[in-house]
Amino acid sequence: MNLASIPSPSTGVIELGPIPLRGYAFCIIIGVFVAVWFGNKRWIARGGKAGTVADIAVWAVPFGLVGGRLYHVITDYQLYFSEGENWVDAFKIWEGGLGIWGAVAFGAVGAWIGCRRRGIPLPAWADAMAPSLAIAQAIGRWGNWFNQELYGKPTDLPWAVEISEGPNRVAGTYHPTFLYESLWCIGVALLVIWADRRFRLGHGRAFALYVAAYCAGRGWIEYMRVDEAHHILGLRLNVWTAIIVFVLAVVYIVVSAKLRPGREEIVEPDRDTTPGKDADAKDAEPDADAEKDPLGKDEPGESGKNLTAESTEAAAEKG
Repeated sequence: MNLASIPSPSTGVIELGPIPLRGYAFCIIIGVFVAVWFGNKRWIARGGKAGTVADIAVWAVPFGLVGGRLYHVITDYQLYFSEGENWVDAFKIWEGGLGIWGAVAFGAVGAWIGCRRRGIPLPAWADAMAPSLAIAQAIGRWGNWFNQELYGKPTDLPWAVEISEGPNRVAGTYHPTFLYESLWCIGVALLVIWADRRFRLGHGRAFALYVAAYCAGRGWIEYMRVDEAHHILGLRLNVWTAIIVFVLAVVYIVVSAKLRPGREEIVEPDRDTTPGKDADAKDAEPDADAEKDPLGKDEPGESGKNLTAESTEAAAEKG
């Protein structure tokens, strides 16, 4: 019998009058806002402009949500497309089910589009956002607590999470793997912030450090989970994904440090990149040199000379 444990919410929906607010969605939304706010502060500190992070997030967030859902549905297709299941549930993102691997991959595509439109190097933007993404994940993981999902093996530890009887779950106390990952992500954010200040990471290396550190924790946390998952050589699919992505991130850090040491001096161009605007402005400027002689004395243009001649003739006729 447990003397202490973490109780789970009796419902995953918070009623705000006639509007139902699902705890899972609420955590995701808060995570996004915090990431944009903190990422904006880091971007400005790197020399960027205020508001740029939000502009790029308009592209990155929708892509990330789509990618996260696609990864989940593809890797857990049996939950939606096996006999007796309703494939329409694959679109019910509010019920949980976002794969971080797909979210980061597709989110990067959206961020690349946003950065390209602003003339910003994606690696610099990713470095500024790295700890913000880890914090957003830490907040978002509490959505699993509302849904009573993604818990670990049974345990009687004081911090065990209480799970009630429900579809595909048995009542009991289990390892709160959502809490473990949330705390790990906070640690990852602090690590990236420290390393970025200490070593002045640039050209995507702060982001790669975030990826590598997250994968290191996700590997052992994933191994503790008991929810249904595909296995390869005895390991869960996400464990293999964490291992592969970890290796790729470390290789990127090493290679990038050799090829492009240091940090970007300019992360956001301080000019108007509207096509044709610079050319138009140049054409509109008067050519001062055309009105001067080699000695630098101002001379009237052809129109000025004609005007002077006409005035002289008019004066002669009048006289």
